[in-house]
Amino acid sequence: MGAMFRSEEMSMVQLLIQPEAAYQSVAELGELGVAQFRDLNADINMFQRKYTSEIRRCEEMERKIGYIRREIAKDGSVPIPDMPEEIPRTPNSREIIDLEAQLEKTENEIVELSENNHALLQNFMELTELKNVLEKTQVRITYPLMSNPRESVVFFSDKSNVQNLEATGGEAANEGKPLGFVAGVISRERVIGFERMLWRVSRGNIFLRQATLEETLVDPKTGDSVHKLVFVAFFQGEQLKSRVKKVCTGYHASLYPCPNESNEREEMLRGVRTRIEDLKMVLGQTSDQRQRVLLNVAKEVPTWEIIVKKVKAIYHTLNMFNVDVSKKCLFGEAWVPTTSLQDVKTALVNGSAAVGSAVPSFLNIIETNEVPPTYNKTNKFTRGFQNLIEAYGIASYREANPALYTIITFPFLFAIMFGDLGHGFILLILGLWMVLWEKTLDKNKEEIWQLFFGGRYIILLMGCFSIYTGFVYNDVFSKTMNIFGSGWSINYNTSTIMENKELQLNPSEDYSETVYWYGLDPLWMLATNKIIFLNSFKMKLSIIFGVVHMIFGVCMSLVNHNHFRRRENILLEFIPQMLFLVLLFAYMCFMMFFKWINYTAVTEEDHLKPGCAPSVLIMFINMMLFKSQEPLETCKEFMFEGQDTLQVIFIVLGLICIPWLLLAKPFFIMYKRKGKAGDHVAEPAPQSSHGGHGHDDEPMSEIFIYQAIHTIEYILSTISHTASYLRLWALSLAHAQLSEVLYTMVFHIGLQNDSYVGAIMIWLVFWPWSVLTIGILVGMEGLSAFLHTLRLHWVEFMSKFYEGLGHGFKPFSFKAILEEEEEA
Repeated sequence: MGAMFRSEEMSMVQLLIQPEAAYQSVAELGELGVAQFRDLNADINMFQRKYTSEIRRCEEMERKIGYIRREIAKDGSVPIPDMPEEIPRTPNSREIIDLEAQLEKTENEIVELSENNHALLQNFMELTELKNVLEKTQVRITYPLMSNPRESVVFFSDKSNVQNLEATGGEAANEGKPLGFVAGVISRERVIGFERMLWRVSRGNIFLRQATLEETLVDPKTGDSVHKLVFVAFFQGEQLKSRVKKVCTGYHASLYPCPNESNEREEMLRGVRTRIEDLKMVLGQTSDQRQRVLLNVAKEVPTWEIIVKKVKAIYHTLNMFNVDVSKKCLFGEAWVPTTSLQDVKTALVNGSAAVGSAVPSFLNIIETNEVPPTYNKTNKFTRGFQNLIEAYGIASYREANPALYTIITFPFLFAIMFGDLGHGFILLILGLWMVLWEKTLDKNKEEIWQLFFGGRYIILLMGCFSIYTGFVYNDVFSKTMNIFGSGWSINYNTSTIMENKELQLNPSEDYSETVYWYGLDPLWMLATNKIIFLNSFKMKLSIIFGVVHMIFGVCMSLVNHNHFRRRENILLEFIPQMLFLVLLFAYMCFMMFFKWINYTAVTEEDHLKPGCAPSVLIMFINMMLFKSQEPLETCKEFMFEGQDTLQVIFIVLGLICIPWLLLAKPFFIMYKRKGKAGDHVAEPAPQSSHGGHGHDDEPMSEIFIYQAIHTIEYILSTISHTASYLRLWALSLAHAQLSEVLYTMVFHIGLQNDSYVGAIMIWLVFWPWSVLTIGILVGMEGLSAFLHTLRLHWVEFMSKFYEGLGHGFKPFSFKAILEEEEEA
């Protein structure tokens, strides 16, 4: 946890690497994942850099792997394994050459098999179409014409044309001219246009017969199923024959030879069927061979993809290096965590040793005015909380990290609004399920799920804290628990209780002397003034926790001032801010505690009885307005002696803090500038390593304006932020009331009957009640409480000390690159 208190200290290093060891050294750094390289060739076009050709080789290998993966997916019967859990090592230069040769061989083999398979499929489809043409013409044309020639008498609309068709030879009786025909296959969706075009080009002098193919054909190019028709077009003369063929070509109809004689067609059909059977056997053998090749390749594809991505990332990183021609070495610059400098040196040594380089690589720490990146070490538990903070803004370099404290404050403030033991237990079960089965659930890479899954430990803690606050509120699905008994005792007789719907209990007589030891007394849940009591209780709690939370945020600004050696800000900003917050709002919280402790029903002094307890809110308003209020008889206006004088002192000191915040810092900066005015040599001011606002180059007018805005923002926000914490009370009350309404309107229906019918009703209403409970009270109300808690941290808490003006540390890491690729 100590690493999360503030970001890691970073160092700018210069790497001097020999060219022969550059690839292996960068590979070692990629496995280590602790160096963020700077691009020293930003002004050079990507195509003009040293390692552009190697990147193109990697892209070509990516193309080949992508082709292989697509062919495997197209096959459908060969599964591709998932990414290996253990990332394969980075290959050396010789292994890359071997991988290129293997990919080239595999691609050529698959291409050859695919082309052969495509040719065979094309031949198979043509033979199948020819078979269907021969079969359909055998049945649809020859037999009807031979059995009853008069069925086909009127073929043409023009009466001057042929009126009769001979049965045997297909010759017209008119002028002794033969009647020709063409047969073929066409797609079903083109038939209508095809018929219309034939009619137009022939002026109605073509007779078309067609029949549907029962079997579905497969297009060899696309692999899609196509539906086709067999057609036969009759015509007279060579001119119409030429026109028919052109129309067939235009509509992508396939024409096939079809003999006139029946015996010739039967003989040709037998030959086609024999060739189809042979072709099916060849297709089966080709498919088996292709499947064997793809099966052997499929298990290597994920490893190849990882290796190529790693090699490509190495050469992209090497393109950021500069080439020193005189010293014959590469030099680059990178941000490295100071604690990892020794690991980087070791990686450079290992890289040089791997290639047997006689000249070692060097690492030099260099000074820079550039603001370092922010790097917070996280693990699977703290990563979710860090992501919540960085969604607002990445911390400035080395400033205090709110994520460390958010681990406790976030689920606690959520639980104050969500306080129900039953609903908290549901959240706990959900969080435990995601934590215990995280390896299996993490395989689902859907974006919404990953966002939800990343907060599994947040959900787990929210459930635990909600169970705790549910015990404090004594609330389980809107019902109370009577585990420890009640401190109240009812001293009325039975007849009085039965005849009166409402009875008052006197705390001095009907309550035990000991305070209820944990949470709320269960008897309060039966009282008619339960809402009034809970309102007062939860409202005061929300103000107390809010003020404590804000004071803690102001204290964190003290940590930042001290760390960045801006100790003048302690006097100029921190002290007046803390005084203003404590003297007014922390004093209001003190009055709440004092009221709870001092006023009791068990006392002999009348002015300390509950009826004389003043309203803290009214007293605070009178304090701010310097007003007084006449108390009731036997009561006192103030809680203790000298309170009025103390309040005046607090108000005066609080008002003094306003001009203190407004003017002290600008005048201090003005004083410092006058002290430096006598210096003749002006040293350039180094750029601040912190994301704060520098004042060295700003005119004094802007400094006064900025400080005025800062002061007004703090003073007004202190008031508004205190009121904003009342959402803890409001959402807690709304959640409890909604839960009670759901119980009364739904589940209570099954409890109204004492017979066995009531048991059946309970079973029936349990399901809609549980669905509404999980969907509305846990889902929607949980999301609402989560968002309100997030706002309280981003605005009310973090605004007191957190700037969030940094930029994240993005090291060169193979693991991060592969995770990004997998998500994409």
